[in-house]
Amino acid sequence: MTLSDIFEAAGVRGFLHARSLGSPVSVDVDADSPVVLASVVKVALAYEFARQVAAGQLDPTDRVHATAADRLGGSGSAGFADDVSYSLRDAALLALSVSDNTAADLLFDRVGVANVRSLLAELGLTRTSVIGAPRDLLRTIIDDTAAGLPLRALDPLRTSASTPREMTALLSALWSDPGPGAQVLAWMSAQVSWHRLTAGFPPEVTVAAKTGTMPGIRNEIGVVTYPDGTAYAVAVFTVGGAETLRRPDIDRAIGDAARAAVDQLRS
Repeated sequence: MTLSDIFEAAGVRGFLHARSLGSPVSVDVDADSPVVLASVVKVALAYEFARQVAAGQLDPTDRVHATAADRLGGSGSAGFADDVSYSLRDAALLALSVSDNTAADLLFDRVGVANVRSLLAELGLTRTSVIGAPRDLLRTIIDDTAAGLPLRALDPLRTSASTPREMTALLSALWSDPGPGAQVLAWMSAQVSWHRLTAGFPPEVTVAAKTGTMPGIRNEIGVVTYPDGTAYAVAVFTVGGAETLRRPDIDRAIGDAARAAVDQLRS
């Protein structure tokens, strides 16, 4: 079964790029097509935060306070019933481990959206765009819904977006950076969602990854490391399927496609 067959069997259009880290070898399916980032954008946010900490621009122990006005609903502090405070570094952990949108908003406030964009430009990711924090994305959904318009949040030409190839380039930058990059990968290793990329690999293979999910959109990017030390950057994005957020068959297809791509690289 080809990579395209895996996506077709799940009823989605798939976009994939996988590269052997430390090597120019790669595998792809429509790797240069624009794709919606959704919560995958939090990886770039966390990297810029870690870089600012390393440069002495931010104190990782500084605290932020999540109030009712900050809570968007969802996982982590975004869905809490009561106000809570935590450190900036714990905000980064929450944003990557449980995809906490409120923690990401508060971190964006300190890091700066413009600085995240500057990081992407510095890395040469010219096709990667960030419209703002999760709260900004939510505002576009509310406004478009009220106006009866197609949602900008689902259109890669009008929302935070990238390409699979540029996302594996971001992962490669993290992997080759023993300081801030390694910290971000450690936070990604704490992700609690194991149903996409991680599900495609045996237990002895470690996966540091971040999901992104919106109606009809399911993504994940990550670094896959084998016991022999070889590592691979993988980015898988899908469009289609029912708009319900729970589609385990598509989740499995993401993991299966990632495993098939890495198997090709290893062969």
